[in-house]
Amino acid sequence: MSPLPSQMADRWAGRREPGPGQGQLYWHVLFRNYPQVQHLASIAQERLGCFPGLHFTPRQWLHMTTLVVGFAEDITESEIGDMVEHARQLLAGIPPITVTLGKILYHPEAIVIAIRPGAAMDPVLKAVQAATRLAVTGEETVKSQEWTPHVTVAYSTAVQPAGPIIAALGRELPSCQVTLSRIDLVVQEGPERLWNWRSIAEVPFGGLSIAAAIPVVARSRGPGGAPAAKRGRTSWTVTSFDEATTVTDCG
Repeated sequence: MSPLPSQMADRWAGRREPGPGQGQLYWHVLFRNYPQVQHLASIAQERLGCFPGLHFTPRQWLHMTTLVVGFAEDITESEIGDMVEHARQLLAGIPPITVTLGKILYHPEAIVIAIRPGAAMDPVLKAVQAATRLAVTGEETVKSQEWTPHVTVAYSTAVQPAGPIIAALGRELPSCQVTLSRIDLVVQEGPERLWNWRSIAEVPFGGLSIAAAIPVVARSRGPGGAPAAKRGRTSWTVTSFDEATTVTDCG
């Protein structure tokens, strides 16, 4: 994140997004089972509720984006299965990670809660990058990048001065520690802000036991009803899962 912005911008102005029925695959850490993080987000969103031009992240989809994999239509069932298995093996050697949330960061397009220390999440990033490289076509399409782990509480949808927003929310919320123990592979279907998301696989840290995911492929049909190409749109059904979330009380 850069220094404090003077002006907010419209995140979706000119941004290319998937159309209806199209999906993108992401590796996300999800916070639906972390009530303290949801509480922090609710504090921020309540303070910002009087401002127009802000789109709030739904509580159930608060997340830390870790890696963009690509369009779901371009990745086969087999590749997804291999990617999840590689991730499971790589993340088995990484224990759950305790991080602190509370510091607010500002970007012209978003208002976020920082995850600190950010470097604590580097092993998770490297693991899902490696799993994606190994499974998805084998091409070097996944590159190292500067990464600021964070949870977005609001996206900007309009051009407006940032100063009043910063003054209303401030730079810090009450500090909160959580222990992160899993990452999800998520399909985001259609435009980002519609929140038509589905978790199709959960991968634990440290070899913790969670869901088994069963792939089901819905392939498009060619002329005469025959199956089209080898690549199809993949959906997964999670059969069961245990709660492996550890949360430390907010300060």
